[in-house]
Formats: sequence, C-alpha cells, structure tokens
Amino acid sequence: MPAQSIGGRRLPSEPILIDARNLRCPLPVLRLEKALGAAGAGTAFVVLATDPMARIDIPLHCRQHGHACSMTIEDEVYRFSILSAG
Repeated sequence: MPAQSIGGRRLPSEPILIDARNLRCPLPVLRLEKALGAAGAGTAFVVLATDPMARIDIPLHCRQHGHACSMTIEDEVYRFSILSAG
C-alpha cells in the first residue's frame, strides 16, 4: 500500500493504529490523546471509530492541538489519518 499524505506531508508506511470501534465518545479522543502524549512529533496514527460523534470530536481535537487530520468513511467505520504536530 502506498504511503498517504495529509496537508502535503507524507505519512510513514506504518502508522500507529488506534482501534476505537464500538467505543462511545469521548473514549476515541481520549485514546488518541494518550497515544499522542506517548509519541514524538511527526508520528502518524490511524484511528478507527464507529461513534458518529467521533467525526466531529477527533478533527476538532486535532485542530485545537495543531495535528493534521483527514477522514474517510467505509462501511460505517470512520478512519482518521493523523500526523502529530511538531
């Protein structure tokens, strides 16, 4: 699979996966926040979530903290590709 890009920045081929499917907000955001705190700047993440509020909460959290974020939806699963701020 080719590397993805967010905002012109290339993601590594192996992002950290956060599987938050079947978790209700705020748990997907809290899992992401914990992982971001443990990782360095420029780390790539993929968050999978099924709670419709995640499509609002995760991009908002990323904007507030300067992280790049893009979202796709497939089979009722939200997939967020995130690149942590530097």
